[in-house]
Amino acid sequence: MKNVALFGATGSIGRSTLDVLSHYPERFRVFALTAHSRIPELVEACKRFRPRIALIARESLKSALSQALLEEGLAEVEVWAGTEDMARLAALPEVDIDVLAIVGAAGLVPTFAAAKAGKRLLLANKESVVCGGALLMQTIAQTGAELLPVDSEHNAIFQCLSGESAKDREAARLILTASGGPFRRRYDLEDVTPQDACAHPTWHMGQKISVDSATLMNKGLEVIEASWLFNFPADRIDVVVHPQSLIHSMVQFADGCIIAQMGSADMRTPIAYSLGWPERLDGFAARVDFPAIAQVTFEAPDTERFPQLSYAYEALKQGGCATIVLNAANEVAVDAFLKQKIKFTDIARTCRTMMDSLSLPAPSGLSDIFEADRLARAKTSEVIARCSR
Repeated sequence: MKNVALFGATGSIGRSTLDVLSHYPERFRVFALTAHSRIPELVEACKRFRPRIALIARESLKSALSQALLEEGLAEVEVWAGTEDMARLAALPEVDIDVLAIVGAAGLVPTFAAAKAGKRLLLANKESVVCGGALLMQTIAQTGAELLPVDSEHNAIFQCLSGESAKDREAARLILTASGGPFRRRYDLEDVTPQDACAHPTWHMGQKISVDSATLMNKGLEVIEASWLFNFPADRIDVVVHPQSLIHSMVQFADGCIIAQMGSADMRTPIAYSLGWPERLDGFAARVDFPAIAQVTFEAPDTERFPQLSYAYEALKQGGCATIVLNAANEVAVDAFLKQKIKFTDIARTCRTMMDSLSLPAPSGLSDIFEADRLARAKTSEVIARCSR
């Protein structure tokens, strides 16, 4: 029986994780659940799984969460709150598996805490690798923590590289697939609305990641993440648009052979794989019906219409804090777009401005990462304020 702490239990990845866990009560215990601010959803999950700990990220909501749990007869659930408690929970000796499904830079604290404690990390938080980079991988190497990527693309790469020798990996190329988002065939992007951008053709995701998919920033973050996770330089990582989302990513080896991981577009599959590794667990996703597939197509990404992808390659090669700046600028710009303060095309313009105007040295610790993130967010807000006048 493994104790699982699920960070971000009320988001789409969190809900999918809980669905998988519900099928294996004899193997996993939901030890702790966290949420940013969604008390009703968190309480509902607590009613279903009866964790020992429920954590709310916003400390001001701690009393409200306590009261809501009492009203549901869940007085035995311990209520924790805030960033310090989040780090403490991730490193708790009783926790065997930390599932990091928090969106954004907020996931850095529990991810690093889990890594320092030598935990098994199921990582669905891109920003921890995009911003943490070398520091996170160095920490994992020092403590013996296990990092299993949950994102479908990186989980696919992990599977494709499994069992391959170091020599074969050194000569291989990673090929990340992208759905192309909702605007693959739309050329006038000036009047795109938040509703348009969040209408993903394949995946059901939260608003922020849906917008990132529409701009191809999500794929850019995945390129950065793949570079650190698998120790591949940017020039050996390719992106190809594959609208059917049947192939989740591929690895091409020196002899030209390609190994691809395929499956239905359901996050429960990589979640189940990561929970059970090295054993395969059933995530109860629909099986692929090959005769029903009309076609499988590939095309090059259009970085003129969607320059965010090229910015990610540029930031990765530039080093320093460039990936932190790009990630922070994107988060602030996407939030402004969702609040209809800027246009869809202003997201990329804002990121370009920040990359050109803010250069910082490589971070030497977590505090440096947070300071770079804080500074980038503040300056991005200033850029957006001028842009939206």
